[in-house]
Amino acid sequence: MAGVTDYPFRILCKEMGAGIVYSEFVSADGIIRENTKTLNLIRFEDAERPIGIQIFGSDAETMSQAARFVVDTFKPDILDINYGCPVPKVTKKGGGSAALQDLCLMDDITAAVVESIPEIPVTVKMRMGWNQTSIVIPEVGERLEKIGVKAIALHPRTTKQRYTGKADWHYIKLLKESCSIPVIGNGDVCTPDDMMRMFDETGCDAVMVGRAAQGNPWFFQEAKARLNGKSNPITPTLLDIANMCNRHFELLLENRGERTGTNLMRKHFSNYIKGFPGASKFRQKLVTAPGLPEMQSALNGFIDVAKIAELELI
Repeated sequence: MAGVTDYPFRILCKEMGAGIVYSEFVSADGIIRENTKTLNLIRFEDAERPIGIQIFGSDAETMSQAARFVVDTFKPDILDINYGCPVPKVTKKGGGSAALQDLCLMDDITAAVVESIPEIPVTVKMRMGWNQTSIVIPEVGERLEKIGVKAIALHPRTTKQRYTGKADWHYIKLLKESCSIPVIGNGDVCTPDDMMRMFDETGCDAVMVGRAAQGNPWFFQEAKARLNGKSNPITPTLLDIANMCNRHFELLLENRGERTGTNLMRKHFSNYIKGFPGASKFRQKLVTAPGLPEMQSALNGFIDVAKIAELELI
């Protein structure tokens, strides 16, 4: 999730129980040019391990060089290739899910990356096809496994669907049946119940969560509990939410600086602060705050109200 899965977001999800985290996708062209902004998207802390760095590009040699640079410089646990991004500004340049239109190109890129970094696992994140008339699942599973890919994460929508319609989990099941490497299911997992249902319906080896974790890192805490046989839902209190907002904001300011940190936090406030009486008032103050002092003042006000609510529950 570009612009979301940075260090602050990842570390909070990790602390809440996420088994593995991934960087937002990073341009191979930017990596080999050693662009500072690009490389900053890759940096991570040891506390985040195991972590996968995801790269995208349209040229096999560039992707190979980028993969080698990432492994030599940052030493991630996994190198992931993005064949899933449906955004036109990426696919028009041949990146992301554009490779689904040319499986020979996909083969070439994948083989070049696998050969360039034999010491760590290479995985793939993909969609099920470019459109409904060009579905590549399950054929592509066997191809990628033969090349040396160690796991495939499938979002079972087409590129043309973007994020509309329903993710067709049947294709996750077909992919799992077509290859022996781990298959990671993704798409329309909004609750831990959805996660359990995906495991049951598809036989996948793991479940990847994206949008459901925005404003809700507690998702992983509850998901982990469910996998351990506990069924009690985990509902954060208003004070839990306020404290998480504060920690997320502090991490963003420390990691990204005042200007970028405050701008990025606006969307996170929108995701955290909802679903309770008065949420819209607090959310509006935080999202529209013109600068850091006003944002901190509004957040402190929210924390004070949350503390009072907590005392009333005791």
